[in-house]
Amino acid sequence: MVTPAAKRKAVAHLMSHHEMSERRACKAIGFNLVNHKRLFRLYREEKLTVRKRGGRKRAIGTRAPMLVPIVANDRWSLDFVSDQFTEAMCGQR
Repeated sequence: MVTPAAKRKAVAHLMSHHEMSERRACKAIGFNLVNHKRLFRLYREEKLTVRKRGGRKRAIGTRAPMLVPIVANDRWSLDFVSDQFTEAMCGQR
């Protein structure tokens, strides 16, 4: 097992003596040196824009709880999925 310090030293050697880029030297010895923080820093230095992933969409405002009906026939609802399924089964449209 090779320590990270030894890998960094090997990458520096390949870069200086064999005129390799850092990415190619890392790939040659199987060492992945680029993480997301370094990548963002490099993009910033080159004045490139980094596309950030969108966050989770949240509901705007507060949701009112469904009111409990007080009297009969106070709230009506229709199950559209059941209605569609029943029509398809009966062959009606």
